[in-house]
Parts: sequence; C-alpha cells; structure tokens
Amino acid sequence: MYNNLIYLLVVILILTTGGVPEQPQIPWPVVLLLFCAKGVLFSQLARYFFRRNPDNTAARYLAAEQRLSILAIVFLAVDIFLLEGGYYLSLLPLTKELPILGHLAGIMVFFGYLCLLWLAALPSYKEIFSRALTARSFVAANLKINLAILLPWLIISIFFDLLQLAPFPQMQEFLASPWGEPILMLLSLFGLIFFLPLAIVRLWRCTPLPPGPARQRIEDFCRSQQLRFADILLWPLFEGRMLTAGVIGLNRRFRYLLVTPALLESTTPEEMEAVMAHELGHVKHFHLQLYLFLFLGFGLLTQVSGAPIILLLLSSELFYRLIPLSGKSPETILALASAAILFALMLGYFRFVFGFFMRNFERQADLHAMAAMGHASPLIRVFEKIALLSGNIRDLPSWHHFGLGQRIDYLHRCEKNPAEIARHHRKVHLALLCYTIVILAGGFAAWRMPQDLLGETPKARFAEALIRQKIREQPDKSLWFQVLGDLQYTRNQEHAARTSYEQALRLDPANTEALNNLAWLLLTAQDPALRNPARALPLAEKAAAKEKTPMVLDTLATAHWANGNLQEALALETEALARARMHQDFYLGQMEKFRTSQYSSSTLFPEAGQSSVTP
Repeated sequence: MYNNLIYLLVVILILTTGGVPEQPQIPWPVVLLLFCAKGVLFSQLARYFFRRNPDNTAARYLAAEQRLSILAIVFLAVDIFLLEGGYYLSLLPLTKELPILGHLAGIMVFFGYLCLLWLAALPSYKEIFSRALTARSFVAANLKINLAILLPWLIISIFFDLLQLAPFPQMQEFLASPWGEPILMLLSLFGLIFFLPLAIVRLWRCTPLPPGPARQRIEDFCRSQQLRFADILLWPLFEGRMLTAGVIGLNRRFRYLLVTPALLESTTPEEMEAVMAHELGHVKHFHLQLYLFLFLGFGLLTQVSGAPIILLLLSSELFYRLIPLSGKSPETILALASAAILFALMLGYFRFVFGFFMRNFERQADLHAMAAMGHASPLIRVFEKIALLSGNIRDLPSWHHFGLGQRIDYLHRCEKNPAEIARHHRKVHLALLCYTIVILAGGFAAWRMPQDLLGETPKARFAEALIRQKIREQPDKSLWFQVLGDLQYTRNQEHAARTSYEQALRLDPANTEALNNLAWLLLTAQDPALRNPARALPLAEKAAAKEKTPMVLDTLATAHWANGNLQEALALETEALARARMHQDFYLGQMEKFRTSQYSSSTLFPEAGQSSVTP
C-alpha cells in the first residue's frame, strides 16, 4: 500500500504537469496504434517477469510487482508527454469546466496497465502466498486499495473545480492569490480527514466484527488502555486472507480498528491483544496526525520549489539544446523536465524523509505494545507467524516498516537493554523538532519569495524558444520572424533583430510591422554601425502607405528628420500627435527634439531598445 501511495503521487504529478498542446503533432490513428501496441507489450512483459523465475519467492514476486508498477508509470508518461495524451483527454465532455475529469481519465489509463499487471501476477501470487483467489476478486481488491489512496485528492480536486465555476468574484480573487489555493486546500484537507475513514471502510466493504469472545476481548483490552473508537471492523483485504490490522481516523467518532479474518484465525487471544496494543501505540503517539503533518511538509516543498525549478530550467543551456533535438514544443519539454525534477524530489522525500519517520513510528508502536503487554514475546510471535504465512518474508527489507526480522531483533534488544526505548523516543522527538524547524524555515522562505522570481531574462529566452518552435513548424510564415525580431530588439540583440526583420520581409514584403520596426531599428540602434537613415526612409514610407497609425507616422517622421527633411518630419509628427490617444508627451518630445537638434549616428534615443510599437 505504501508503494502504491508513491506510484499514485507520481501519476498525479504526470497528469497535472503534462499540459495540453493546441494541436497534436502525431495523427490520432498513429497514436491509437502505438497506444494499443504499448498495451500488448506491457501485458507480455508482465507475464514474462512473473514466469521467468521457477523458484518463486515473496521477495522475487514483490520485486517484479515493483518493477512493473514503475514501468506502468513510464508507459503513462509516454502516453502523456510523447503521444500527447493530454490533448485527447481534454476532448472528453466537461473536461474544460472540470479538469479533474481529464486527470481521472488518465488515472484510469494507469489502472488499465495495473490490471494487466495483476492478471499476470495472479498465478504466482496464489502459488507463493497459498491464496485461493479469483481474477476478479484479486483485481477488485487491488483497485479498492488504490482508490482509497486516491479518494482525498479526488474529493478535494472536484471541490476546487466546482469553486472555480462558482459565481463569486471574491472567491475567484482569493483562489488567484499566491496563497489562496494552498490555504483553502489545507482547510479542505483538515475537514476531509475527519470524515474520510467512513468512506474508506465502506469502499473496502468492511463489516463489524460479530459479537463473541474475540470482539469482547478486544473491547476489554481497548477499554483498559483507554482507547475509544467507533467500531471494530473485519477487513476483507484479498478476501480476508491477508495477515494485517490497522487503525484509521483521527477522531474517536470516526476511528475504526481494522483486522483481517486471517489474522484473527492465526493468532491467540494474547497475540491479538499485542496487535491491538501496537495499533493503540499509533494513536497514543499521534502518528496519524504526524503523517498529516508530513504530507503538508511535502506540499510546502512543492510550493517552495516550483518557481526555482522553472528558473533553473529556463536558465539552463541543456534545456534549450533539448528543444530542437526532441522535436517537441518548449512547453512540453518544460513540463517533462519539471515533472522529472519534482519526481526526483518526491522520491527522495518519501523514500528518505517520510520513510524514516514511518519506520521509526512503527518502532514506537512496537515498543508501546511491548510496554502494554509487559513483554515482547506476544508481538514477536505475531511477527513470526506473519513472516511464515506470508511466504517466508522474515528477512525481506521494508523501506516503510523495517523488515519483520529487524523489528523482532530490535524488540529482543530492548528487552535486554531497556535504555534503548528512551533512546529511540528521544531520537524521534529530535527528528520531529528538526523537521518542524525546516518546515517553518521553508514556510518563511515561501512567504518572502518574490512574486516575480523568474525575472525578465529567463522569460524572454523561453519566449524566444517558443517562437523558434513556431518557425520550425511554419518556416514560411513572416509573422514569426517579425515577432522574433521584436523580442530580440527588446533584449538589445540588434544585429539578430535586423536579420529576423529582413527574413520576415523576404517572406512578406508588405509586412507593416516588420517594415516599421526595421526602419526604427536602422534609425535608433545603439550600435552606430547599424544605423542607416537612407535605407530606413523608404521602409518607413512603405509602412506608412499601408497603415497610418501614430507609431508608424512617428517612425516616418524620425526617418525624414534623420535625412534632413525637418518640415516633413514636423508635419508627420503633428499628424501622429493628432491621431494618438495616449503617450502625447512622447510625440511632443519628438517634435521638440526635431526642432532643437540634428540627427547623427551618435544621437541618443531614450527609447532605444524598445520597439516603436510601444513608445
């Protein structure tokens, strides 16, 4: 289940960062053919992975399941980023109004891969774990586990999408603010966390443990430990044959103790009390609340790291080299690279930070069970039984719980040296203190982070990459070269801007913007070697013949002034002033300049470096 949490977080990351291209680059019949071929390939690979080892063991089974789950994520990433699946998912009904529907469809594609995995895994599963399961029940049990993990995200996402449609301007302004969405999500999560257990136990079809000696003993033990709960439920995980127990719910009215029938059948009353004492340890040490705190920490990590990741990518030479090599749009490459970095952060966070706390929380719960029972032997016997009946997994390592063998050895060590217990609790408390300090520092950093962290240079460079992608797609379109020239001019790349404008005019000699802006560049360039008033004048005249806007007339007036035609220049600037609805001070300043000075190659233009389109 814990691996599934990470897998689904990665899937959500892929779907939410994939983006939706305006038009697909690959025809849909080719996409459909490749998608079906990938499905067949995945199915065959899954069968191969589970059948290639004649000496099946639980460790080999779990390793194959893990590899294939990761492969399913890779296949989904190919669907979204390379086959442009986001475009086709966006065509589904109501996805524009409710984006969660498109993401949900993407998750169903991922579940499709997982269903192929589970069907291929079933024969090995039945052999290794000695379970008599049908294909339908095996797939359904796995789906229910994954749906329970998805439920909080799904409910909150639907809620947010509906809020976006609500006709409340103040709410829209709040959501658009930098902290509006995170704050509302936090409040929603806190509200949801209290009622979610009720939905999960119904999804899993848990039923109350019938009255009898087993229930009575569990109730008496919980009462003696002052543990309140809503109910004790039978957990029919994999038709009840899985050996496990659990507790869900923060509030006693929505707190449920879960136990599988197989665990009840396999343990003595004393051993079952030890299991309940372990679950009670999670409640007593507030582990469920701390897990929520750890999830919020991950949310803060993504919030703080988002802008720096984009800045890192947009400032990287490698990023801009990948764009022409990949043949994909800059937006796609940016989304893919951002997702890859966030994936690495997510993997590191959950594997090392979250995993560290989970393992040590489990150890705290084990120690609580040992203290409640007076000795560790009942819990140790439970672990030995689980290890034996689950396919000899005693020495199987676990990133989230410690291996059963490690937990048994640690309990023996604590019985021999009780000082280990206090030492472990101090270790956990110190780690939580350090984590809290880091979280507070991260929150402060996010609060103080500039709104425009990226700055203009990375944005302009990315804009240039977008324009060059358009040029590669439509090399005969004059507009893209003209827009590229405008961007280069604003960045003071005057030689490159002249080349772009000239290419735009070769493709379309009547492009008014290119005519006007090239003329302005030849008149006002900061590099004197680029100035050429004689060439600028006919360009400006041709632009003015097509369009007499104030900016075009100003360029023509400047060209006449630069060529010694003062009266023509003043007349044209007067006309530009009369037509202008704004920036009148600019045109008055131009007229004053014409009257009081003469043009030369060293004449300074305060507006140089800005397109004459926006004086």
